[in-house]
Parts: sequence; C-alpha cells; structure tokens
Amino acid sequence: MRTAIYGAGAMGTAMGAYFSRRGLMADVICRNREHVNAMKESGVKVSGTDNFSARVNALLPGEMTGRYDIIFLTTKQLENVQTAHFLKDYLKSDGVLCTIQNGLPEYTLAEILGRERVLGCVCSWGASLVNAGEVVMTSAPEKIEYQIGSPFEGGAPAEGVRSVLSLMGRVVVEENFIGARWTKLIINNAFSPLSGLTGLTFGQIAGQKEPRRIAQGIFNEGAKVCRALGVKPALIQGRDAVGLLSYNNPFKRVLSTLLFPVAMKNHSHILSGMYFDLSRGKKCEIEYFSGLVSAYGDKAGVDTPLTDRVSVLIGEIESGKRPISPDNIQAFYS
Repeated sequence: MRTAIYGAGAMGTAMGAYFSRRGLMADVICRNREHVNAMKESGVKVSGTDNFSARVNALLPGEMTGRYDIIFLTTKQLENVQTAHFLKDYLKSDGVLCTIQNGLPEYTLAEILGRERVLGCVCSWGASLVNAGEVVMTSAPEKIEYQIGSPFEGGAPAEGVRSVLSLMGRVVVEENFIGARWTKLIINNAFSPLSGLTGLTFGQIAGQKEPRRIAQGIFNEGAKVCRALGVKPALIQGRDAVGLLSYNNPFKRVLSTLLFPVAMKNHSHILSGMYFDLSRGKKCEIEYFSGLVSAYGDKAGVDTPLTDRVSVLIGEIESGKRPISPDNIQAFYS
C-alpha cells in the first residue's frame, strides 16, 4: 500500500522513522523546508525512550505525486478544511485518510472526503520535535498504542490502517470509537491547555497541588459533559481513566487526587503542543480542546467554568496580554 504521512511534527516524524525501521518507506510530507531538507540529507534521529536513526522519504507538499492508499493526517486542525480539499486529489478512490489528531476531526473531514474514506485514530504516546530531523520520544516503545475506528455507520475499513500502524505499536480496532475520542479529549483538555498556560509538564501538573486541583476540575467537567451526551467513555490502554479520575462525591475526589500522578507516570515529561505553539507566538488548538468541551457542555446543559476560563487565559497569551508562567494558575482564583 502506498502510504503518506501529511504533517511532520513530532508525531508524524516519529511515525515515518518507525515505519521505515520496519520496512515501510512512507512519504513524510511537511511544509517546513529546513526540516524536510534535514530528513532528506540525514534521515530521522530518534532519541529519548528509544534510540535509532532511519532514512525516510521526505517531501514538500509541492513534491507530491500520484495517489495514496492511506494518508495519515498529523497536522494541527486549524487548516483542516483546506488540507482535506488539497489531499482529496492525492487519495485513491478507495483510499483512506486516517486522522491522527485530537478532538473530533472526523466530522469536518468526512464532509469533504466522504464518510467511507475517513478513519479516526486515538494515540496514547508522546514525542517532541527538538531539531530539524530529530525527535525525542517521551513514551516508552512498549506503551505505544493506537485505537482506530469510525464515528459513522459504514465508515472506512480499518484493516489496511491497522496493518500499517502495527509496525510501530499495539493497535486496537475500537467499536466504541466516539467513546475513545471523548476519553482522549477529556484527558487532553485537562493537561494540554494547562501545560501551554504554565509551561509545566504533564507530570508537574499532576504532581503539584494547585495545578492538579485545576486539572482535576477540568477533567471532571469534561466527564460530566461526555456522560450528559449519552457517550460511554472507552478504556484507554486497558484502563477506565474517566471512571477512575472523575468524581461526584468527596471520597471519589480524594481518590482522584491520589491517582492523578500515577495516571500521568508514563507521560510525565510531556510538554503539550500548545506550549510549543504559544511559546513560538503561534495560534494553538484551544478551540478543538476546551472550545469543544464548552460548546458541547452548552448543548448538554452542563456548566464548564474552569474549561471556559482556560480558553480565555490561552486567548490572552495568544494576543500578547499574558506571558506563559506557572503563576497563571492563580488566575483561576481571581
């Protein structure tokens, strides 16, 4: 199967390297010319929890030719409409675009490509792009897991995507895919915006009293919205994260406080993509995290004050009114 990875940030770059290591030379496509040139010249260097180098077929979008059986979409969602229209001409008539993005991107993509050509993927691993052609893995190789599926009846077939992703990690074809999406959204929304707001890692957020308290509250708001919508949260890496970490009484809240650092143990060194975007003066994906939870909360009649507040604070960083700082946690109390 002819395979492309469109978007060579940390995740797309790592995927290209792992696929190549196992014998699949996917096209790794990116608009960052420096990064593409580095990959063309020296391949990809992987360090951190894994260490190896691999050649990849790196391309700029203008160098793409022909059509693909599978395109993995690993870009930010900010330009999904334009990106889907662009990729439509590079996808075979029976090809599949698999979105490896956060939030609920399948609905917008399916409007352009068709429900039968869009598959979703929830990832349970992390990495950071530290230099052109160099990615640092922050999750152990044995912890790499993918949950794939479709939120639509009669959605895209999963077998081809499953066989490719299995070159890198464990792959679960998830029947309750919308539940998997919501589980990941609830977790991401509790940590990624706070990481961007404060510059703290996920482990620091989970381990420090005040950041953890805010993260717990945001997590709980997301869980309430999910359940109010009638969505059953899916297991992630075999665990009921939403059931364990959400609460509706004092005892469950204490249990949540104790479990938060444990739950983040395998992801403790992650700084969110939001942090890197904000620190570089870029717009981040807050509307696809907190914005989604707030919007669905309004529809379901669930109040989400902490989630709403973090969106406002991130907006102030984007507009230059607020710096990234751990002191921003105090803004939730003012």
